[in-house]
Amino acid sequence: MTSLSSPMTPAVLELQNVSVTFGAHGVLRTLSLQVFRGETLVLIGESGCGKSVTTKLLAGLLHPTHGRVLWHEKAVTELSRREIRQRRLKYGYLFQGGALFDSLDVYENVAFGLRENTRTRENEIRDIVQLRLRDVGLPWTAARKRPSELSGGMRKRVALARALALSPEVMFYDEPTTGLDPVMSDVINELILETRSRQPVTSIVVTHDMTTVRRVADRVVMLYPLARLQPGEPQIVFEGTATEAFECPDPRVHNFVYGEAGERLKELAA
Repeated sequence: MTSLSSPMTPAVLELQNVSVTFGAHGVLRTLSLQVFRGETLVLIGESGCGKSVTTKLLAGLLHPTHGRVLWHEKAVTELSRREIRQRRLKYGYLFQGGALFDSLDVYENVAFGLRENTRTRENEIRDIVQLRLRDVGLPWTAARKRPSELSGGMRKRVALARALALSPEVMFYDEPTTGLDPVMSDVINELILETRSRQPVTSIVVTHDMTTVRRVADRVVMLYPLARLQPGEPQIVFEGTATEAFECPDPRVHNFVYGEAGERLKELAA
């Protein structure tokens, strides 16, 4: 396992020996992970290995059963409600299904966070909405459409525009290309890259899409399901660059990144 962590760079987000259980079901076990300023970290692994749980922990949307979550080297449990709220405003989240408000049009969806969390004047909100729609490649004529009138790719782009409206320092992408055709998937990947190039932003991407891994990742971390690990075996089975992931000799990593099911089929048949 190759580590890209730099001891000279403080982590923006960090998990320290974190475990998460839901009832008797364990999802994460003594997981430690750092996310560094300006990088794009991509989390991969089989369904159920804890990728989305990990991002929710990092974003403060979920609390660990054991261990600590740190934001800028300070434990979240030591922050006041006001500090947590202020810091969360610097985190953007692109949910898997977009999570747009069906009762609001595109304009109102993108403006929602600004209205709820800032004192931005309405004429400034209009300018920001127009800018963010342009950033994600949507025409101003789309502003008055409802989510039900949009394609899956357009809904993802509106959701991204909404997340970017507050100029986040950290962006979370949960399966950003799921359900999209190859062309639209490439559009979303390009938008992730453009978002990073336009402003300093740290990105955490959860995906099963190996094209996304190749296109956007600075660092790749692969998690493995607890149920298939030996006692005491680390849950992170790979950490390194995308190129290293595709060259990794570990069969668990190789089979996943190349989509080869042979060994898994043998396990299921046993």
